[in-house]
Amino acid sequence: MRDPETVAPLEARLATRLGDLRLERGWSLDELARRTDISRSTLSRLERGEISPTATLLNTLCAAYERTMSRLLAEVEAEPPQVVRAAAQPVWRDETSGFARRSVSPPHAGLRGEVVEGTLRPGADIAYDGPPVPGVEQHIWVLEGAVDITANGQAYELGAGDCLRFRLWGSSRFRCVGPDPVRYALMVVLP
Repeated sequence: MRDPETVAPLEARLATRLGDLRLERGWSLDELARRTDISRSTLSRLERGEISPTATLLNTLCAAYERTMSRLLAEVEAEPPQVVRAAAQPVWRDETSGFARRSVSPPHAGLRGEVVEGTLRPGADIAYDGPPVPGVEQHIWVLEGAVDITANGQAYELGAGDCLRFRLWGSSRFRCVGPDPVRYALMVVLP
C-alpha cells in the first residue's frame, strides 16, 4: 500500500474523482466491475489511491463514464486557464506501458476539442477495447518517430509529418515501431 503522503496530488484527485463518478451513477464496486471487467479489488485500490491506473485501465473507466481521458484528467485539475504555459501542462505517465500524455490545451465544458501530446517509448504497445465516447473524432499528427495505429480494424503506418484522422467507433491500438520514441499531437473532437 502506498503512503497517502507520497501520492502525487493529481493522482490523489484522480482517485477521488473515480470514486465520485461511480457514486454519482449509484453504482457499487461490483456493478462497476461487471460493466468494465476490472476486478472489484483493483477498482477499490484505484479509488483509494493505492495504485495508479494504467492507460488501458483508465481508458476502460473513461468509456464506462463516457468521458475522454483528457476530460477526466481536466476534472481533477483546477479551472483551466485560457493560456497554458509549457511548464504548467500536466503530464500523466503510465510507466508500465511506456506512455506519457501531456495535456497541451485544457478541455473545457464549452469546447468540444482538445490537444494532447503523446509519447511512446520504443516497443510500447497499447490497445484500447473501445473509445471513451463513441464516434469521437481524432487527428493524430506524428511529430517525431514512427508508430503503427489500428483504428476501427484498419491498420496505418505513420512516420514523422504524417497525419491520420478518423472517427473512432471500435477498438484502437498504438505501437511504437522504431528504435526511437514516437511523439505525436492528438487532436480530440467530441461528437
